[in-house]
Order: sequence, then structure tokens, then C-alpha cells
Amino acid sequence: MTAIVDLAAGTVFLGGGGEGHAQPQNLLLKYANRHGLIAGATGTGKTVTLQVLAESFSMAGVPVFMADVKGDLAGIARAGDPEGKLKDAFASRAAQIGMALDYQAFPVTFWDIWGERGHPVRTTPAEMGPLLLSRLMGLTDAQEGVMNIAFRVADEEGLALLDMKDLQAMLVWVGQNAKELSLKYGNVSTASVGAIQRALLVLEGEGGDRLFGEPALELADMMRLDGAGKGMVNILSAEKLMNAPRLYATFLLWLMSELFEQLPEVGDPDKPKMAFFFDEAHLLFDDAPPALVAKIEQVARLIRSKGVSLWFISQNPADLPESVLGQLGNRVQHALRAFTAKDQKALKLAAQNYRPNPAFDTAEAIQAVGTGEAVTSLLEAKGVPGMVQRTLVRPPLSQLGPIEDAERAALNAASPMAAKYGTALDRESAAEILAHRAEEAAAASAPPAKPGDDDLWSMEAPHNRGRRYDPKLQIPPEPAAKPSRTRAGSSDSIATTFGKSLARQLGTKTGQALVRGVLGSLFRGK
Repeated sequence: MTAIVDLAAGTVFLGGGGEGHAQPQNLLLKYANRHGLIAGATGTGKTVTLQVLAESFSMAGVPVFMADVKGDLAGIARAGDPEGKLKDAFASRAAQIGMALDYQAFPVTFWDIWGERGHPVRTTPAEMGPLLLSRLMGLTDAQEGVMNIAFRVADEEGLALLDMKDLQAMLVWVGQNAKELSLKYGNVSTASVGAIQRALLVLEGEGGDRLFGEPALELADMMRLDGAGKGMVNILSAEKLMNAPRLYATFLLWLMSELFEQLPEVGDPDKPKMAFFFDEAHLLFDDAPPALVAKIEQVARLIRSKGVSLWFISQNPADLPESVLGQLGNRVQHALRAFTAKDQKALKLAAQNYRPNPAFDTAEAIQAVGTGEAVTSLLEAKGVPGMVQRTLVRPPLSQLGPIEDAERAALNAASPMAAKYGTALDRESAAEILAHRAEEAAAASAPPAKPGDDDLWSMEAPHNRGRRYDPKLQIPPEPAAKPSRTRAGSSDSIATTFGKSLARQLGTKTGQALVRGVLGSLFRGK
């Protein structure tokens, strides 16, 4: 029987065998960080292939991250049922390709941006970066420039941007001090600030505010092994997230960038440090500006030396830019349908991406393979692309399909991540610091108390504050002092100007909701 994982040989078994199909097809772990593609029409078996690869990486001691866009990957946490409805089909397939059906469960950690079906996933605006946040909100170049200015000022003034309200406070101040900032940083249009504010409101409505805050996700908590040495399978609940595709794509790009920035260089390890699967990969590139696509290509190329294996899952290879597709050395192509002229052209292009096999026509094979079959090309020794083969993908060892909500909840409660990420933190950051500066500026601008003022009003005991004028006291309250209208001089520091401006705004619009916003750290080297 073929071993699913052979660490001595450095291979994981994908499938093969059977009449008209290839001999066992093994993915070389050493070349798994040359990345991969899983493609095929709906219902052809992409999700099963994804689950099979995740199992194999976990058995090899490689942590995995994948998004569950349909809610049916959670079954990897439970062993497959030898008496289930697919027992005969799985047993037949296993015998045909020469493997033992050793059903087993895998260690799983569930994550969810909303914190409903998994542990909350949070990051800070400062970590996400202006390029990703601008794309997330669909900002123009001019609006992205204003976002950069807001973050630049925050950095210079030591104002931590940890959540949405922090960025709200920064954008309010940028709008109030547009003229002063334009002299130092270039044109700051209040119209651009207003557009960002509206985009932030839309983002908040999509649930984007849940993404920003603390405690922020630490990558080490995803890159864990269980007691048996299996890699942790991290599953992001994305059924709800898929209703906000731009948020979904931006989050995955941010996570990939964090891996790139934080992991050390390891060259070509014997096996990856982590395997990362992008399901519905076309969402990463839909309406993406050329600069962002170029950065994704750059990261995909360079993250190989960090030991990260990237896998893109989409219906058609044409969904990915050529520059990114060229980085994917391992390919599993499920069936494509060619009903229209456009489909036929895409099929021919897909077939041209493979090293030909004289035994069959690749384009015809891509149309002919059934559910659970694929046309595969895996890297061989020295990274040479393997000859295209028709392959029967092995059946999964874990349950195929979702698990019960009660079982998911029990797994979440038992996870050590529950205590770490379950409760949100709100430490002092930009919003609190700016509010404090505004109070100080307001106090400094108030006129001094008049000599001889009566204690009833000048001392203002706490129980008297906010009371209406009482004629029985015969002492009218002092009218509120009007804030100074003197503009900040050119010698004022940014911090002083900031405090005075925000004080003016707070004095005139008490209780007004601040606008929400974001910035970050991915692609600083733009």
C-alpha cells in the first residue's frame, strides 16, 4: 500500500493508479513552496482536493491555513465514517489507487472575523497599511494620499492606530487642519476626507470594524503542532465573509503579507513552514490596480524563501494574472467545460500550461475527467515540471462535509486560543490621546476665574454640575466662555495645532460620531 506521507522520501501522496491513469502521483515537499494551483468548474472536486492536501500537509507536520467559503471544510476535525454513505465509493477508489483508508481526525482551530463561529481575528489599522486599506475601501489615488498623510502624522506624533475610532480621530483632525497640512505634506482636500469618511461607513456596515482592534492575531498561534506532531489546520469561517468579497480578499492579502514580513529566510527547506490556501482566488485580483497585482506577484515569488507554500483555488486558470500563474509549479486541474467560444479558448490556454504527454491530448483530458479526477503536473527532481497525467485523487481520511454547531462550539471552547482572543482590549491609543489633548487645549484657552466669584458656582460641586439656573439661589451661573478664534501660528507644533483644532470641533459638535478608517504595514516598500 502507498503511504500517504513519506517523510524519509519527502513526499505526500495525491493520487493516481487505475486503468488509463498515472502511477502514484506524489507531491515533493521540498518543492511544495514553489506554490500550486487547484482549478476546475463547480462540482468537479476542488474542495475535496483542497481537503486532501490539507490533511497531507498536516500529517507531514506543516501547519495549514484555509478559508471555508461554503462551510464544508470543518469535517476535517472529525475522522471519516467507515460506514458512511460514501464508504463503497471511497473503498473502491482506495483499492484502485493502492492506499489504505486509515480514517482519522486532524487538529483544527476555527477563526472568524465576526467571532461567531470561531475565535475572533483582529489586526490594527497600523498593521494593515494604506495600500490595502485604500483598496478595501475603493479609494482613488488622491484619497489614498490623504490616508497616507493621516498615518504619517500619527507616526510622527506617537499616536497608535489600533482600532477604527483611532483612525476616525485622525481623519477628523486632518479635515479640520487641511490648510496647515497641505503646506508640509502636499494638497489635502476636504472633499477627499469626506469621501474616505463615506467609504468607512460602508466598510463598517460590511463588518470591517470587527477586523480592527486588539488583541491582534499573532502568526505563531497559527503555526502550531499538536501533541502527535500534526500541523494545526486553521480554518477561517468565510460563509458570511464572502458577502463582502473585498474585505475577504484584503484580509487574505494582509495575512500573506504578515507571513512574508515576519518569517525569517530559510532558503529551500525540506518541507514548508506553512501551507496557505486562497479559495476563490479570483477575488484577490478583481478590480485590483496594477501596482497591487505587481506586489502580489512579488510576494508570491519571494515568499518561497520564507518556506511558505501558496495554493490558489479558482474555477479557471485564466482568473489569475499571467505573472502570478507563472509562479505556480504544482498544478491540479479538474474538469473545465467548453460550452462557448470563450470557454473553448480558455480551455486551450489551460492545456498549454502543462508539459505535454504523448499518451493523450491535454485539452481533451481536461474536458473528459470526471468528479474526483484531475489532470495533474507536479514538480519533479530539480524543480522540473512533471509530464501531465490523468490522476484519481485519493479519498479524504477525515469527514467530508460540515460538523454540527455544538461540536464546533465545543472545539472552540477547548482551544487555548479562546482565552487569548475571546475578549477585546481597548488600551490608550490615538483617540484617547487626542481627546486628552483637546481637553488640555480647551482648559488652556478658558479665561481665568474672576476674583470674588461665589463658591456656589466657581467650585461647582459634582452634584451641582449641569443643573438649571435656580432663582432661589439668586446667583446666575457664569456663561460658558467662548473658545478663542485665534488661528494657530506658524510656530505652533503639529501636536499643539492638533489639540486646538480638535478642541474647537469637540466644543461645537459634542457627541458627534467620529469617522472610521484604516492604514497599515503591508507593502511598505511600495
